[in-house]
Amino acid sequence: MRIAWLIFFIPYSAYFWDMNYLSVERLTKSFGDRVLFEDLSFGLSQGEKVALVGVNGSGKSTLLKILTGEDTADKGAHTFRNGVSVGYLSQNPQFEPGINALEAVFASDHEELRLIKAYDQLLAKGELSPTEQEKLQELMQQLDAKQLWDYESQVKQILGELGIYNLNQDVVDMSGGQKKRVALAAQLIVKPDFLILDEPTNHLDVDTIEWLEKYLSTQNITLFMVTHDRYFLDRVCNGILELDNQTVYKYEGNYAAFLEQKAEREANEIAEVEKARNLMRKELDWMRRQPKARGTKAKYRVDAFYDLKDKAKTNLKKDELELDVSQKRMGGKILELKHISKSFGDKKLINDFSYIFKKGERIGVVGENGTGKSTFLNILTEQLAPDSGKLDKGVNTEYGYYEQTEIQFDPSKKLIDVVLEVAEYFPLSDGTKISASQFLNKFLFSPKKQHDYVQKLSGGEKRRLQLLLVLIQNPNFLILDEPTNDLDLFTLNILEEFLSEFQGCLMIVSHDRYFMDRLTDHLFLFDGTGEIKDFNGNYTDYREWKKEQDALKRSEERAAQKQEEEKVVEKPKTQDQKKLSYKEKREFELLEEEMPKLEARKEELEDLLTKGEGSHDDFANWGKELDTIKEQLDEKEMRWLELSERA
Repeated sequence: MRIAWLIFFIPYSAYFWDMNYLSVERLTKSFGDRVLFEDLSFGLSQGEKVALVGVNGSGKSTLLKILTGEDTADKGAHTFRNGVSVGYLSQNPQFEPGINALEAVFASDHEELRLIKAYDQLLAKGELSPTEQEKLQELMQQLDAKQLWDYESQVKQILGELGIYNLNQDVVDMSGGQKKRVALAAQLIVKPDFLILDEPTNHLDVDTIEWLEKYLSTQNITLFMVTHDRYFLDRVCNGILELDNQTVYKYEGNYAAFLEQKAEREANEIAEVEKARNLMRKELDWMRRQPKARGTKAKYRVDAFYDLKDKAKTNLKKDELELDVSQKRMGGKILELKHISKSFGDKKLINDFSYIFKKGERIGVVGENGTGKSTFLNILTEQLAPDSGKLDKGVNTEYGYYEQTEIQFDPSKKLIDVVLEVAEYFPLSDGTKISASQFLNKFLFSPKKQHDYVQKLSGGEKRRLQLLLVLIQNPNFLILDEPTNDLDLFTLNILEEFLSEFQGCLMIVSHDRYFMDRLTDHLFLFDGTGEIKDFNGNYTDYREWKKEQDALKRSEERAAQKQEEEKVVEKPKTQDQKKLSYKEKREFELLEEEMPKLEARKEELEDLLTKGEGSHDDFANWGKELDTIKEQLDEKEMRWLELSERA
């Protein structure tokens, strides 16, 4: 059995498998002659929150599909513990046509939702037969037992948190991002024991990502997900599984711990292979010197030699994306915007905006969907004309525009032909030139892969090709609209290294907070009114500033509300409003003492869960205690409100 064990890992032996929520044994998957992974064995225990990472094409999404039954393995097996409910959010969820957002959530195949649908269907019939009345009573008892009477209001609340407010909108008319939110709501509302998520933050705005981040980190749930959002991964997960070279490696801790342990693993592997190669030279000399007749007497040593030979032949050379293109020289003038305005109907997206771009600027573009970000980029790149104002572009300014929309390639063309249409040779930063095939090789497209039809590329590979086609035009003003979607963590790291050394102007629209923090110096803020604010600081600076502004606004609103309440003349108490008894007064006083303590413990537990430090048992216990405290607070707040009205 092929398993990668490290000195800082806990081995998953058969003894531990009964404790696992998920057990995977010797899983293998190939497509033709391409092996994605071989003999994968691992397990996930209750309370673990694990991210699955690996380069595009390593088999991450395929592994999730096998676990959820959408695909099958060539060999091997996987099992979920009996009684464990499993939820799954795919990367591109699909719904039946003709249903709205609320119906789409209730269309999910979960026991709780099936009970509610069955109950609603019986009620809608009007007159019921004795058998149906009996069934209705049975359903009511089940709804009581599972506390499902306010389920619809919970669904609406979660949809609201995820930014879906028009519950009657047909899912057919929804964008891919809206469908993702509806599908996510359907999984969160039923609170499965084991939740599998494939790129859950794609197409979500930052407010929603931060809400989801806090929700998942504080829930008593076992989680297995693929994500490229490093802040999200770092704050939610307490373990990482890496698919690398057809093998799985497991790391304890968050993303920062993973980087340290991965570096240590690779250093250990290099040392082991070098040691094996040195030993093999000695063993090879011994093998050659032995008479054939003595071969059977040292069979154990011959067997050891072949094991050593396999180890010594291990190829530790890794394919790495190399971004090395020349950049056209910038002139004295880059780009000047003079009183730019743009509206669509009554909606003003840009109002009288002026700005002079300088060499080496790094600007992030921030705003909710529909506030004018894409319109602004299209005006900059002269794909859209402003209603008023003008652009004064420098003669040497050359745009490179990586658009959020995926390019639709001609499926009848091969990868190499797509690139040859741009040029046969490409200049590098050192002044030399390389062929189109060599350039593709630098972007991890092997010579064999280059002759595949583009329709066979994965989503991440198509985005990598799209990035290649932007960079080979040698731009000095790069505009990137959501560049991190569908790119793996390792490609993102290389892209960030390249962009950090990029000498031209850089403008980025992204919901990836890590990416924005690392590469931007200031931000253009779009608020939907047409005004564009220039904020001096990176994305984390902006989020902290925004929280302070929101808190200040709430404080001012509370103060204004209190003033209004003080103006209202207190109404005389009616005879029906009985005064509090001594026992009730004492209960009221105790509630005022207990509630702040519970709130403080709730915040303490949320902080512990968010930090990601602790054992699996700790996370399970903290999650259970947090659920109990939330229930107690709800009950005590209701009782406090009741008593306070009479106090």
